Amino acid sequence: MKILVTGGSGQVGYELQRQLCILGEVYAPNRGELDLADATAVDKWLEAHQPELIVNAAAYTAVDKTEEEPALARRLNAELPAQLAEYSAMRGQWLVHYSSDYVYPGSGETPWQEGDGTGPLSVYGQTKLEGDEAVQQSGCAQLIFRTSWVYSARGHNFMKTMLRLGRERDALKVVSDQVGTPTPARLIAQVTTQAIADGVARRCRGATVPSGLYHLAPAGETSWHGFACEIFRQAAEMGEPLAIVPKEVVKIPAAEYPTPAQCPLNARLNCSLLEGTLGITLPSWKSQLALTLAEYLEKQGAE
Repeated sequence: MKILVTGGSGQVGYELQRQLCILGEVYAPNRGELDLADATAVDKWLEAHQPELIVNAAAYTAVDKTEEEPALARRLNAELPAQLAEYSAMRGQWLVHYSSDYVYPGSGETPWQEGDGTGPLSVYGQTKLEGDEAVQQSGCAQLIFRTSWVYSARGHNFMKTMLRLGRERDALKVVSDQVGTPTPARLIAQVTTQAIADGVARRCRGATVPSGLYHLAPAGETSWHGFACEIFRQAAEMGEPLAIVPKEVVKIPAAEYPTPAQCPLNARLNCSLLEGTLGITLPSWKSQLALTLAEYLEKQGAE
């Protein structure tokens, strides 16, 4: 099976390449090989290579910067998924696509379910929602995984920023009234691979894999403040030299840390539909942080 992974150099795309190789031949063209912002180039690449499965991990994820570059954000977050979905629908093939908690309005304290009403607060959230809707309306067989607070041992993310600051400073202020679940890119790729493999097995039995939208995040919840404190606690236990200790991380409301793009206060996701459909139990976010931290610190020590 020929598998196209878009956004292969990103956090999720990199992990997908590591996981999906057991299912087929993975193509992950870089920007020099395929400019995803160019619709004509995408059409030509698809025609030339004829992938049998597309896993779309590409997105404009610089949330604040989307407020300055809405056209490019819309191309990558909405128009590209629509284009890939059209290709998949015409050939009766599957498309895997990734969404974000930013499509929700962030109100209340109850975890969002897949059927809840949306209400994005930013250009990023709006363009991601447009992409979801385009895929859903395309008629292609689809798996849309809506996730939150993505991080990994590579790329730019909150975990790595906190570690850098924790080495340099003995006190920090971190937002405490935005609540969600830190989700490692590795877990996203693992669940994606299992879902695809499950779909192949179902087809062999004459059944069909459930097409649709699923929430994907580890178990539990925390604030950005709680996430930061846990990063410092676990890193210290692993022997990482830090200038800061968790008790010196000060809680502040989001109102004291304004950003160009408004962030949802409630990013909690109810993932019971995914667990029931795939027959899996999602691990705790703290256990996933431990794995990701260990991988990153080991990588740092080897450099």
